[in-house]
Amino acid sequence: MDDTKPAPGPRADMVRNRRLLLTAAAEAFAECGVDVSMSEIAQRAGLAKGTVFRHFASKDDLLAAIMLQLLDRLTELAARLLEADDAGAALREFMTTGVEALATDQAFCEVIGRPSLQHAEVRDAIGRLGDVVEDLTSRAKEQRAVRADITGTDIMLLLGGIHQTAAPLLDTDPHIWRRYLALAFDGLCDSGARTLPYPPPAGLRLSAPSPPS
Repeated sequence: MDDTKPAPGPRADMVRNRRLLLTAAAEAFAECGVDVSMSEIAQRAGLAKGTVFRHFASKDDLLAAIMLQLLDRLTELAARLLEADDAGAALREFMTTGVEALATDQAFCEVIGRPSLQHAEVRDAIGRLGDVVEDLTSRAKEQRAVRADITGTDIMLLLGGIHQTAAPLLDTDPHIWRRYLALAFDGLCDSGARTLPYPPPAGLRLSAPSPPS
């Protein structure tokens, strides 16, 4: 009996190569930021440079794919946490995971401001995440775990704010963000909260950048 497995076909090779590229790119961007060359990513993946461009026409296309993976993971987490009994603890867990992702992945913040946001899929993914975080925040407000005037958009923006506060110290103290996350969450608490002096932002649904004139 011949137990030899048939060689994978072209479709299987494409799926495998794309998976290798996304894994290598995610690791490279996390370690070194978005300036990593496509050649280095190809080398990390063990593939020819031309294979990278057959899957992703540009680095921004590759960044968009990585961004989608990150956003989808956060959205899935937030959706799972909607089932938690303790909505305040669930919101804290989401914020902890979000800030940790920013603190440990050098490219995550950098990608936000790049042309990858021109991809409709990325803008839609940010919108989906915002919707689930809004629900997560509403549950925490219903249980009086956080103040009544906080919105999901506030939570989304605070993730970046906490990271930026800790960023100058992360190279020497990589866990310092936990201090500022705790301070921020204390500020979200309902007990004794003063009315905020300014209304919440409208939301994070981003429009495509205007073309240059």
